[in-house]
Amino acid sequence: MGEKMDGWIVLDKPTNVFSKKAAMRVARLFGATKNGHIGTLDPMASGVLPVALGAATKMIPFLEEVSDRTNEYLFSVLFGFETDTLDITGSEIARSDIVPDTELVKSVLGEFVGETSQIPPVYSAVHVGGRRAYELARNGKSVDMPSRLVSIYLLELTEIVGNSWHFRMRCSPGTYVRSVARDIAKRCGTLATVDMIRRTQTSGFTLKNAVGLDFLEKLVNNGGDVGQYLAPIDSGLGGIPVLNLNDKETKLYKNGGFINVSGTNGYVRVYSDEKFIGIGIISDGVLRPKRTI
Repeated sequence: MGEKMDGWIVLDKPTNVFSKKAAMRVARLFGATKNGHIGTLDPMASGVLPVALGAATKMIPFLEEVSDRTNEYLFSVLFGFETDTLDITGSEIARSDIVPDTELVKSVLGEFVGETSQIPPVYSAVHVGGRRAYELARNGKSVDMPSRLVSIYLLELTEIVGNSWHFRMRCSPGTYVRSVARDIAKRCGTLATVDMIRRTQTSGFTLKNAVGLDFLEKLVNNGGDVGQYLAPIDSGLGGIPVLNLNDKETKLYKNGGFINVSGTNGYVRVYSDEKFIGIGIISDGVLRPKRTI
């Protein structure tokens, strides 16, 4: 596929697939030797997973620094029991006969909005003593999870379907949906387990621009052009100012040279002839290459 391998696929990750494996499957479809992704999703979760291919992997640190890192989730919970993983894939460890009143649930949601302290699930990728918490848990080790500060911007009950309670949440990176569900239940004097998580937004990428993994694989198998779904390398970097270079400056920049420029200190997206060539940094009127494409 030549140069088409460099860019972003906004993947609608299916359930029961690890994020890393999903990204690798996308990379194989495009013949990309390098891949990465932003914002790991639980295996049981579905939704937006931005996958970087080829040279786009160089942009991951900048996206994580300057993009709108707000995540939005739709999720549903079942009240009355809790599993070891806090979701429906785990083993039940406790049960309660209490199903909370609708008004009670609605009344406690506001307590979670703002900056709040949260204890991540034991079955999570959080590092504890140099190892992933889920690795320790799977080996039967006791895990003392440290709390962390997270920010929740919106948390609302959207509907109740049978015994499944549906919520929408907008939050900062590192906020665990499963922990939110556990803590809502605790405030209501009961237990809960998550039975659905779907991410609709992360790092400025949204579900409306996402494409399914099965769809991409079928397209390739049928000889279709998957390149049409590849977003440019500089996608999501709109928060970084633009700097255009002439031919002489471009050659100097690509060779690692410094260039005298006007502009405020900080990162800039560098272009030559409208082609994105990397991220530079301006300091005291001097442009230095940071990442070159």
